[in-house]
Amino acid sequence: MADLSAFPITARWPAKNPDILQLYSLPTPNGVKVSIMLEEIGLPYEPHAINIGADETWTPEFLSLNPNGKIPAIIDPDGPGGKPLGLFESGAILIYLAEKTGKLLPADAARRYEAIQWVMFQMGGIGPMFGQLGFFHKFAGKDIEDKRPRDRYAKESARLIRVIESRLEGRDWIVGDEYTIADISMLGWVRNLIGFYGAGELIQYDELKRVPEWLERGLARPAVQRGLEIPARP
Repeated sequence: MADLSAFPITARWPAKNPDILQLYSLPTPNGVKVSIMLEEIGLPYEPHAINIGADETWTPEFLSLNPNGKIPAIIDPDGPGGKPLGLFESGAILIYLAEKTGKLLPADAARRYEAIQWVMFQMGGIGPMFGQLGFFHKFAGKDIEDKRPRDRYAKESARLIRVIESRLEGRDWIVGDEYTIADISMLGWVRNLIGFYGAGELIQYDELKRVPEWLERGLARPAVQRGLEIPARP
């Protein structure tokens, strides 16, 4: 049985089965990237719900695994060299799991980096901009009388989603006919933007054709449907 005692987070969220990957997350647009990935690749894992509403990411135990205080994070008891590995940042986790299993990342070097560049596009653009738009349109920021911040993020989000729209011309998935971690990185964010955030009208989502079709294809995947609900919210 794997010894995870070197990871203080396991004292607060004990592993029932320390021999399988431990996921610390919540079904947010960032969190579901990893749960969807794990469901897609079929790697056994144990999910732990981290209540971000109760500031559990700022506890000493969680910060010991991710000093940035954000979900998701993982511990893989069978990391490189057979040693346990703790890892945070959803994009890094996607790449790690793809390389560990040889799944959802092209083997060809050029196409591999093509997929990774789109993961970086999501991490650097889609996530931060969509998240800010959600804050200023759905959450506390909506009460700010000055709508220039909201409009700034709406404009940039509209631009970014049209980058995806253009990319999908002649393609079913971000990297051509191959579903990869690039798609996984974006599905939850686009779904959230037009669903939970209710920002479809702000970004003129109805003008798009390829993105809605891509989103529908992605959300129809059984692994995506399961991953969107893992871990169960506290």
